[in-house]
Amino acid sequence: MRIFSSSYTFDYSWEEVSTNNWRKYCPWNDKASHVLAVDTLSRHVDPETGILRTERLITCKQNAPQWVLNILGGDTTSHVYEVSYVDPAAKKVTMCSTNMTWSNLLECRETVVYQPSSQDANGKTDFKQAAKIVALCGGWQKIRSKIEEVSVERFRENAARGREGFETVLEMSRRAFGEEREKINMGQPATI
Repeated sequence: MRIFSSSYTFDYSWEEVSTNNWRKYCPWNDKASHVLAVDTLSRHVDPETGILRTERLITCKQNAPQWVLNILGGDTTSHVYEVSYVDPAAKKVTMCSTNMTWSNLLECRETVVYQPSSQDANGKTDFKQAAKIVALCGGWQKIRSKIEEVSVERFRENAARGREGFETVLEMSRRAFGEEREKINMGQPATI
């Protein structure tokens, strides 16, 4: 088993981050071009807590080497199951995801949390990410360790691209909605 973790502080409010989280895989995010589809399976607001629970299936184009696909008998499409919780009272978004494709060989469970920054009250949001990666290849410890090691490194690279892409989404949204707010403040109709 290998663990990956990272943290980052976005220079955007929790409201901006939690709203734009749903736009993370939008067309203008060139870092998410591997995402082919995002399907919402269920969405429910708990009437007592106000927590929004959403289940999604994310379909991606897998960038696995052809020799791996030949050996394992797969194709380049993979699926990730995600459950997210948005708690508006606590100002906390928690997203839990796990791979469905090749999960009998490699299990990757990721948790992401967005909360207002504890360091600064100036509208910043803390991001915490953790992933547990386990290769399930029987008793071959050296092979399992190598697969986990390579998988963690790949996860690290993808996580960095994901953060960069989300920054792009946040900036585009801030610009678009900032321009619309200016129009409204000047008495012009909004176009969004």
